[in-house]
Amino acid sequence: MESKMFCYQCQETAGCTGCKMVGVCGKTPDVAYLQDFLIYITKGISEILVRLREEGKEELREVDILVIENLFTTITNVNFNNEDLKDKIEKSLKVKENLLNRLENKEELSKAALISIKREEFLVKVEEAGILFEKDEDKRSLKEMIIYGLKGLAAYLKHGAVLKEIDDNINIFIEKALAETLKQDITVEELIALVLEVGKYGVAGMELLDRANTKNYGDPEITKVNIGVGKNLGILISGHDLKDLEMLLEQTQGTGVDVYTHSEMLPAHYYPKFKKYSNFIGNYGNAWWKQQEEFESFNGPIIMTTNCIVPPKESYKNRIFTTGLVSFEGCKHIDGEVKDFSEVIEMAKRTLPPKEIETGEIIGGFAHNQVFQLADKIVEAIKNGDIKKFVVMGGCDGRSKKREYYTEFAKNLPKDTVILTAGCAKYRYNKLDLGMINGIPRVLDAGQCNDSYSLALIALKLKEVFNLDDINKLPIIYNISWYEQKAVIVLLSLLYLGVKNIHLGPTLPGFLSPNVAKVLVENFNIGGIGEVEEDLERFFK
Repeated sequence: MESKMFCYQCQETAGCTGCKMVGVCGKTPDVAYLQDFLIYITKGISEILVRLREEGKEELREVDILVIENLFTTITNVNFNNEDLKDKIEKSLKVKENLLNRLENKEELSKAALISIKREEFLVKVEEAGILFEKDEDKRSLKEMIIYGLKGLAAYLKHGAVLKEIDDNINIFIEKALAETLKQDITVEELIALVLEVGKYGVAGMELLDRANTKNYGDPEITKVNIGVGKNLGILISGHDLKDLEMLLEQTQGTGVDVYTHSEMLPAHYYPKFKKYSNFIGNYGNAWWKQQEEFESFNGPIIMTTNCIVPPKESYKNRIFTTGLVSFEGCKHIDGEVKDFSEVIEMAKRTLPPKEIETGEIIGGFAHNQVFQLADKIVEAIKNGDIKKFVVMGGCDGRSKKREYYTEFAKNLPKDTVILTAGCAKYRYNKLDLGMINGIPRVLDAGQCNDSYSLALIALKLKEVFNLDDINKLPIIYNISWYEQKAVIVLLSLLYLGVKNIHLGPTLPGFLSPNVAKVLVENFNIGGIGEVEEDLERFFK
């Protein structure tokens, strides 16, 4: 059977080798190609920007932002809308043409930099735009790892830019790296070095977003979050963009409408600034992949601020609102720097209150600043032997039944072990009653996936406290689940920081060629997961 598409950027890719007929995520072959084509043109824009800088031309920050937005648009479960993707391609082609006109030396530019195509031809396949155009399996593996890492980094930079935090040096690196992936003569060794450099800038990008969030909303603090519901009508907000949440909370004041978070928006409850809103009730539901059942039972309107949107069922599709780079055909899109959520609020007033699906509280808010305040208590517990090990179980959640492994792993950990987490992977165990050690919860949730930066800082702080010369001498196990490209940039950042012995699951990435996987094993001792009992024996022997 002839393939209609090829994509293997997420963990659920078909057969762990690639989606070839339709995406497991729900994207069609047309959407897949348009996304590939958008990235291809963005590489061309980046190549021209590198040349313009060599010629000493002025910086163009608005183009830097366009590059970031194009990368973010193609992350798994962000944009399923053909027409919106075509608009972005058309805009990018115009920007590219303008940049090209400013460039003096046009010799030896790639086809991506020179291509010109009419809108009605966007779905006419350009061979060079496809993943499989690179015939060398190892180069293709490394190039895609670089691109996926850059996509994850771009998501964090976009969130930071919304809060007016921008680092031109990171933007310049992204464009340089994208341009490098166009080279057919680049060596495997050069690509491996570039992979680690992506990790270096990944650390900088996560630090930038941490700074942006804490500057605007305060340092996260230990917080108990309600997971039940109130009696009022409600709006559910999902995703990662705290600025969207802030605008929604401001606009719902005095309306009688409550606001609930879903999935990766849960950590918003940990920031002091959001606690002033009396109608900010709690968190509804679990990780992104349970949307279809939880959005149904919520009854009110839902706002998707970033990924991860799941193709909605018709029964609630009319209640889905998208904003920013998220787009799904048939769902109302709200845009603008200052967003008007009045239509969402009016819809909420015409719907039923959310149906209660669980009760109780979960605790979180253990970002680096808060944990540093607990440092003496934690160090004492380690010295006394009350805490013997930490397990980093951050990352993503997903639909695979094999992910039940992480729940069972958490349940069966020795009682003197503390879990450090960030990202929606926590929904596999954050509602378990795992108890405390000397008043310290056994699950320390630092926040969203970008808050893996906090987990790195905590590890570095412990290394300093115990006067160790190697971060890998700490009593920390890394058993991380992944799903999409933000997890890739977190992984590359950890590798750049020198972290070894990371176990990645529920499967290793499909984009790793055997030789590239071998390099990661030999240099960083990266491994997969097995059965729970076997892994517990392996990690705690």
